[in-house]
Amino acid sequence: MTAPVTDSTNPWVAEHIRRFEETAGRPRPGFSDLLLTTRGRRSGLLRRTALAFVRDGNTYVLTASNAGADRHPAWYLNLAADPAVTLQVGAETFPATARRATPAEAERLWPVVVAAMPSYAGYREATAREIPLVLVTRTG
Repeated sequence: MTAPVTDSTNPWVAEHIRRFEETAGRPRPGFSDLLLTTRGRRSGLLRRTALAFVRDGNTYVLTASNAGADRHPAWYLNLAADPAVTLQVGAETFPATARRATPAEAERLWPVVVAAMPSYAGYREATAREIPLVLVTRTG
């Protein structure tokens, strides 16, 4: 039996997750979205959120933008504490490992991320914090 997963309590994200499930992973035509499950760093509970992504070969690139807020999103803090995650891409769910992109990787990937989701450029301008890019690779 698998442990229960708690979806984001953010209403927009919860709706995004619902649409993701109803559309077999295509909630927003023209965008690449996935579901990321992390283990809560304090609670130990499995937490799920919906995120946009770009691909870099076999790696999924996630942006810890938190819509330009001055703090990292909870999912990023969770995977920094425990990099073992689960991804759902389309109808497929699989285990993966996450890590923060190196500065050189981030420099190469930011233009790709902004080309796919132009709003990320504004998020970078809206905050003084460095927005991490997260590289996630399949492990199973």
